[in-house]
Amino acid sequence: MHLEEISFHVAPGAHAVVLLDQAGWHGSAELAVPPNITLLPLPPRCPELNPVENVWQFMRDNWLSNRIFKSYDDVVDHCCYAWNKLADQPWRIMTLGLRNWAHRY
Repeated sequence: MHLEEISFHVAPGAHAVVLLDQAGWHGSAELAVPPNITLLPLPPRCPELNPVENVWQFMRDNWLSNRIFKSYDDVVDHCCYAWNKLADQPWRIMTLGLRNWAHRY
């Protein structure tokens, strides 16, 4: 369903490349990939190539770590709070995704 949603938002005549890590569920043989999307798996054990890893780390470090959650709903509430707080800081998301080594040359 997620890939269908991405596919729907790809401009007519365009093609999307979706980067993904090597999590087992990303490579299921049953996964239906729309024709206007190409999946590009990152090499295994290379989190430095996946900028979203920095996003998750930032959220854990700043809003989700060192706490005891009372319930599942409490976990969800804290995660939603963290995600919305980060979404209100687009400049932060941009800086978290930058890779200095990619801009040296």
